[in-house]
Amino acid sequence: MTLDVFQKKALNGSFHFTGAYWSPEEPNLYDVAMSLEEEERVWDHVRSYFGMRKIEVRGGKLYLNHRPYYQKLVLDQGYWKESLVTAPSDEAYQEDIRKAKTMGFNGCRKHEKAEDPRFLYWADRMGFLVWGAMASFWVYTPQAAAAFMREWADVIHRDYNHPCIVVWGMLNESWGVPHIGSDCRQQAFAKALYHMAHSLDSTRLVISNDGWETVDTDICAFHSYKHGEEGDMRQQELFAKSLKSAETMGEIVEKPLFAGDTPYCGQPIVLSEFGGISISEEEEGWGYTSVGKNRFLEVYRRILRAVYASDILSGFCYTQLADIEQEINGLLTESHTYKFPPEKIREIMEERS
Repeated sequence: MTLDVFQKKALNGSFHFTGAYWSPEEPNLYDVAMSLEEEERVWDHVRSYFGMRKIEVRGGKLYLNHRPYYQKLVLDQGYWKESLVTAPSDEAYQEDIRKAKTMGFNGCRKHEKAEDPRFLYWADRMGFLVWGAMASFWVYTPQAAAAFMREWADVIHRDYNHPCIVVWGMLNESWGVPHIGSDCRQQAFAKALYHMAHSLDSTRLVISNDGWETVDTDICAFHSYKHGEEGDMRQQELFAKSLKSAETMGEIVEKPLFAGDTPYCGQPIVLSEFGGISISEEEEGWGYTSVGKNRFLEVYRRILRAVYASDILSGFCYTQLADIEQEINGLLTESHTYKFPPEKIREIMEERS
């Protein structure tokens, strides 16, 4: 089929895709070659690819390609010791995705970073879900809000064609909008971001404020590290109990789940930050929960089992992929090497298929 015929059929609705869909398990992609020719002369030639996938909400659950899909994400700040937020090599992106998948994750939530398109390319190729993100500003002003919206629109336009991206997450934990709980202007800004993203992209889900104090949103994404230290059975039980229903989950969140009088409307619920287990033998740094290295897998299994026992969750995002300077709660070291046998992590991850 020639490109002009394809476009005409797509526009009039007579074209129906019958190929294989893209997913983390089967990252099916289709190569495209386009040539601009006139009088047997080729003036330009472009090669690219595309993938077909559908992310949607049905009955309060997340669906991928018309099937329920449980998202097992890892928080990824895209940081390297030797080169900071720029990957030291193209292979570094591949290795991060490969190691995350080897440990049993099917995607990542990018944190405070609009990631390099090369990472997205490899996520497309290797089959890895991505929640796209943007770096926050710290002080709310009309000028900062306008700049953020312009830059966020640029990110959506730039990355629109990557099938790996399934969610746009603009704000994080009310950073930049510290008074969103009571300030109508900051609430309006978050709502505007949500609706702007949908106006530019109808193929993805959108979260206005990830963590808490959200307004309009397609996913109720909340953060909680209140899963209890060693021996704190009361807190462990509260964490597990709070994950049992939408009415109780707010008990383990630092701030109200929704801003102002915004109601919960049955959106899919994702625990989009938790864990953060650091190793107590490390001399410097911190984590949300600290354990001895020989007990890490035991504690990791205990927390994951509480998450898996929840019927209300459509997925989770574990903090985090790799250590970052003072944050030593990664599954990988600051040099992006395994801290623990990846097959042991995967064994725990696969307790829920």
